Amino acid sequence: MAMACVATSGVAQDKLASMAPVDKKMRAIDSLSLVRLLHDEESAQAPASALYPEWNNAYTTHYGVQMPDEYKIDLRGFRMPTDSRLVTSHFGYRRTFHRNHYGTDIKCYVGDTIRAAFSGKIRVVAYEGKGYGRYVIIRHPNGLETLYGHMSKQLVKEDQTVRAGEPIGLGGNTGRSTGAHLHFETRFLGKFIDPERLFNFEMQDVKADYYVYRSNGSGVLMNGNSILAASEAEEEELTVDKEEESRNFQQQKIAAQKAKPRTSIHKVKQGDTLSSIARKYGTSVGELCRLNGISKTSTLRVGQILKHS
Repeated sequence: MAMACVATSGVAQDKLASMAPVDKKMRAIDSLSLVRLLHDEESAQAPASALYPEWNNAYTTHYGVQMPDEYKIDLRGFRMPTDSRLVTSHFGYRRTFHRNHYGTDIKCYVGDTIRAAFSGKIRVVAYEGKGYGRYVIIRHPNGLETLYGHMSKQLVKEDQTVRAGEPIGLGGNTGRSTGAHLHFETRFLGKFIDPERLFNFEMQDVKADYYVYRSNGSGVLMNGNSILAASEAEEEELTVDKEEESRNFQQQKIAAQKAKPRTSIHKVKQGDTLSSIARKYGTSVGELCRLNGISKTSTLRVGQILKHS
């Protein structure tokens, strides 16, 4: 009987010993999960705190910080802010209104659900009668801030944490708006980024996993470590550079032409005299005679060409 107990005890110890590495592995996994959980919770409570010097509940587009030369923005986890795929107005200068449009307008109807594009923390819930109407600003752990304007109702409060896809408001037509739509902005450290550089609203998806923002306002889309394409900003920058170069060339050409001594002429008409021609061009009779090799008593002929400068 004693031998049997010893044998049983030995088998149990062997089994426990064989399980030990598994237990260590599970403990390691649990530790990693706890670290991730704590990191996610910290990111939710103070999103992108390494980038932004402060947290406040006031509308602002300037944070008084040194822009990084490059910053890799994680676009994974994006959710469309509205179910609509129709873009009604793009980012950029509006000639009709003589002002810049800093976001993308997406068609929606009053009462449509508006959702958070990424997980984050609500920084601003406010109303602006001559601008955004009822709007919400969210700061995200990836460094972006998103703004949702012209809503009929806000469903969140300042300092509240939200998950990507969570309802934050209802579509509307408040503020400076000519019809129900969502005005959607994306910013990095207060700098506006064209949302259509990052997202394909028709396909309701991101254009890449990452967007590398550059301090000069350009950027590139990336999947992993592979660059997909230069951003529209870089293409526009190249176009602007070419146009600027062309303008500079034309200006230099005009300046060079102005710098050259020009010979201006006058075609003699019926009734013209040396005195009347001199008065017309602000010169003297003597100068006209000198330029044309004639005397003050020379007879002028209709159609005759005279230099006056």
